[in-house]
Amino acid sequence: MHEELIDTFYGGLASGDGEAMAACYHDEAVFEDPAFGELGVEDARDMWRMLCASDSDLRLDHTILATTADTAKVNWVARYTFTSTGRAVVNDVTATMKLRDGLIIDHRDAFDFWKWSRQALGLPGLLLGWSPMLKSKVRATTRSTLDAFQAKNA
Repeated sequence: MHEELIDTFYGGLASGDGEAMAACYHDEAVFEDPAFGELGVEDARDMWRMLCASDSDLRLDHTILATTADTAKVNWVARYTFTSTGRAVVNDVTATMKLRDGLIIDHRDAFDFWKWSRQALGLPGLLLGWSPMLKSKVRATTRSTLDAFQAKNA
């Protein structure tokens, strides 16, 4: 049962179907990752819609590591070009999910922010990727990008 939900979710990301991804979230869901911070359900749904709508060369693989009656742990690897810099990124992510009513209620993505920032940002990421300052700057940028997407699509 959970495997189908997870495959639908990551299949949506791989095929650029943000609506399929959004439909996998419970109406009370929360999402968190190092780049966006914590998001409520509508922001999380819109984040995936935004990422899927972007012109991207994303290639994605996912592996279900474990499931229980109400949890799932997934490894997913995204390969893409970071559009702001044109740099190639391979982001290895571990997702921990809590499930309720056949949907994702809590979704936490974890990845090495310093490694990601070195790939995506080059020298600034190498020098500052470990710092709270850079993470804060990235979160402010992702927040403003999401706000602009939401305003455009309201």
